Amino acid sequence: MTLYLLVAGFFALFLGTILPLLVRREAKPIRTVSLIATALGSAFLAGAALPVLLHATTISATPWHLLPGVDFTVVLDRLSALFLLILGVVGFADAVYSFGYVEHCGHPMRRNLLVSQMNLFLLSMGMVILAGTTVQFLFFWEMMAIASLFLVLYDFEGEGIGRAGLFYAVMSQLSTVFLFIGFILLYGETGTFALVPASPLASSEALAAFFCLLLGFSVKAGIIPFHEWLPNAHPASPSNISALMSGVMLKIPVYGLVRAVLEIFELDFTMGAVILLFGATSAILGIICAYKETDIKRLLANHSIENIGIIFSGIGLAVIFSDLGMPTLSTLSLLAALFHSFNHALFKSLLFMTAGSVVAATHTRNIEEMGGLVHRMPFTTGLFCTGAIAIAAFPPLNGFVSELMLFESFFFGLQVVDPLTKVLLIFALSLLSLTGALTAACFVKAFGVAFLAHPRSDRAEHAEETCRSMLLGPGILAGLCVATGIGSFQIFSALGYDLPLPDMLVIGTLIAATLGAVFLATTKIASQETRVAETWGCGILSQNSRMEYTEKGYSEPVISIFSSVYRADKTIDKTWLDPDQTIVAGVRAEMSLVKFFEEYLYLPVARVGLAASSLVRRFHAGTLDTYILYTFVWIAILVLGLGWFV
Repeated sequence: MTLYLLVAGFFALFLGTILPLLVRREAKPIRTVSLIATALGSAFLAGAALPVLLHATTISATPWHLLPGVDFTVVLDRLSALFLLILGVVGFADAVYSFGYVEHCGHPMRRNLLVSQMNLFLLSMGMVILAGTTVQFLFFWEMMAIASLFLVLYDFEGEGIGRAGLFYAVMSQLSTVFLFIGFILLYGETGTFALVPASPLASSEALAAFFCLLLGFSVKAGIIPFHEWLPNAHPASPSNISALMSGVMLKIPVYGLVRAVLEIFELDFTMGAVILLFGATSAILGIICAYKETDIKRLLANHSIENIGIIFSGIGLAVIFSDLGMPTLSTLSLLAALFHSFNHALFKSLLFMTAGSVVAATHTRNIEEMGGLVHRMPFTTGLFCTGAIAIAAFPPLNGFVSELMLFESFFFGLQVVDPLTKVLLIFALSLLSLTGALTAACFVKAFGVAFLAHPRSDRAEHAEETCRSMLLGPGILAGLCVATGIGSFQIFSALGYDLPLPDMLVIGTLIAATLGAVFLATTKIASQETRVAETWGCGILSQNSRMEYTEKGYSEPVISIFSSVYRADKTIDKTWLDPDQTIVAGVRAEMSLVKFFEEYLYLPVARVGLAASSLVRRFHAGTLDTYILYTFVWIAILVLGLGWFV
């Protein structure tokens, strides 16, 4: 039954890919049929993953042999089932959302291409998850990269889209290069293209292979310092694609890394510490970068960096505890990372979808030009608020549970490890604790500035609520954020894990009862005779948007605290009414932030590459005799070199 669901799911996604390409004119019915295929395909894949995840079974099939020694093998076990479930759930919700959202996306003729590439994107990600050989993994990995590149370049005429596409293409290919080298080294160790060797590898050559795979997965996941493609690609992409990229695509390298950690390599304490520090550093720097953003999609993109850092921290912690002979804590850490992967897929896709609804209604991504949307888009506001509560890890939603599991791993580990390991854990724990506090503050800013108070522009003033499909899609994810949070204890019990978790169903009931009592009390008080008046505004009778807290005003204290990270440059220009400069006529303040990684990491590397290219270009004489001479010289060098060493 599971194999039939897999075949049906991928066939539906394939059908959704080719149908819109068969029609060369604007045809909404074709897009509707294609999106129905997307929803069905995603539902079939989720249905195939659930029984495997619940019963811990493994399904493997080899439909055909590609080449001698290279088979096309599909493997669905408990680990791949979790990530296939993520793809199915988010893909289904995104398809429902796209029924309405796609009609807001540019030229009618391009909408068919958008729907087609969306299906191809989902299909390629699903095949990466089910790949049983390294050849399949790389092939579908590259298909995933190409499909997502076309989606990033969808609005190719827009400002900055070409730069974002180039950035994304370069980083995607860099990731593929590292994976290719890692898989070649892996083949040299095992002599097979199977993704999982017969026994875990622990040699020095295997360590080099793991290091290459770690770099490849880190680039694709957006781990710092390979993260800059994320805040560039997400604003360029349509919002339904941003939801898939952040919710699903970023989990594919997480899947690859977990597979490598669990079944391919036998890692030691040092590699676990490297992964942990990579993750904790990415988490804190990701939220620091997000805090300064006014573009709502760039803000959410930087939060993806932060959450992937949290996931990597859990994986690194699992490796450390496994090497120290603490299997219980290792399991708890790994489950925290995997559960947070699932949770992040839900609430980040929810946030990108609702952000897309807001952008479609206000025609701006700048939260400084929004405001007052709670009265004009109340349902979208409620859905965004649910996602904000989940990502800020407030109980009883799902983000709280996975982060609680990770912190429990730290606290339990601190009681039993040696002093040197304690220093490492305390350092990482401090970074993650600060990350959690800044995340809550960042979403107070984003929600307050974008949705509350008075409209800050005419576009926000005239915004209207979105259509039903654009509410139903994120509504499904919002419901799952609540359900997986309050039912987390029951979920892990059904999966066969006895974890030190509180029963969030009881806690959620108490929180709901408390909020209900407060609501009834305030309603009763408000029903009594009260004086209704506008908030006091320092003597000004008419409140307006210029009296509200701005995003920059809210962010300035944190930017000042982390000025060494932001490299903030503040300038204040005053104009005077008198020649003695005693009476101020006006003040203009500006604050510019240095793009640290671009200016101090990427650009120097690019300059070296350009210099090397210029050097090589000098040898392009353009004559056949010269090229024959070059070939002869290199052959002579190789022959002499091989003769010397052999």
